Amino acid sequence: MSIDAPICILGLGLIGGSLLRVTADNGRKAFGYNRSAATVDAAQAAGYDASTDLVQTLRRAAECDAVIVLATPVTALESVLPAVVEHAPRCLLTDVVSVKEEVARIVAAHHPQARYVGGHPMAGTSESGWDATDPALFTGAMWMLTTADDTDPDDWRTIAAIALDAGARVVPAANDAHDRAVAAISHLPHLTANVTAVVGAGESNLALSLAAGSFRDGTRVADTAPALQRAMLEANSTALLNALSETIDRLIQARDELRDHGTVEILVDDGHRARLAYDKIAAGPREAITGVDVGAPGWAHEMRRQAHRARVWLG
Repeated sequence: MSIDAPICILGLGLIGGSLLRVTADNGRKAFGYNRSAATVDAAQAAGYDASTDLVQTLRRAAECDAVIVLATPVTALESVLPAVVEHAPRCLLTDVVSVKEEVARIVAAHHPQARYVGGHPMAGTSESGWDATDPALFTGAMWMLTTADDTDPDDWRTIAAIALDAGARVVPAANDAHDRAVAAISHLPHLTANVTAVVGAGESNLALSLAAGSFRDGTRVADTAPALQRAMLEANSTALLNALSETIDRLIQARDELRDHGTVEILVDDGHRARLAYDKIAAGPREAITGVDVGAPGWAHEMRRQAHRARVWLG
């Protein structure tokens, strides 16, 4: 397969639609499917190649040996994959779903012979649908790629090229490590945003009328459509339960310290130090992964090792 093979995107919401736009804008052959006629009409009106016919789209992908990108919610994968198996079984698969263990399980169950490299671009907003798409969405974003010891190196390079061409930086990781990480830094914040919104709303509108920056920023992701939040959070239940348990333990400790000693010093100091650590990494620039020849013995392990040091693959 050519590293610049055509791309077929199944699902043209925020992530899938943005990927269609940036890929086509960069001159690569790209086409997509969405079950919503309104979404497809909007994509076509903007000059992009889209269809509501899943079978026709997959047959086209098979004919041109396209990379198929699964960009539907995780809850829709079990209905889409049988069609992939029937009409484009030899196409290389990737996805942009925010959990990796569950997607890998679904792919293995429905398409055990699939050539599959999982992916997750860490990009998005509280908005959804075609109208929210942005070809610059992935610029500078981290894009996790499944990097297991048995990952095919040529397939990995092909998927990495898609992420790099979209402007992202590739983070090689194991599926379970990814899910633990996003439970802490993405999925848990959705729960805390929702609980902050509920507590802040209180019994009257007084608190909401006084709310300013900290409430707005702390509840932003609670504005995401509830069905999309649930699909994401519930698909990562094991890792999220562990992160939630640690959060509850820390909050209970803070409550007890405040009740018994009149202070929240421990939690605030720990949180402040953790935020400074994030600021230091986020301010960049990120170091590049070096000294790795993709496909050489031990390449995947070395990729993962360097990624845990906050390094990224730049090609």
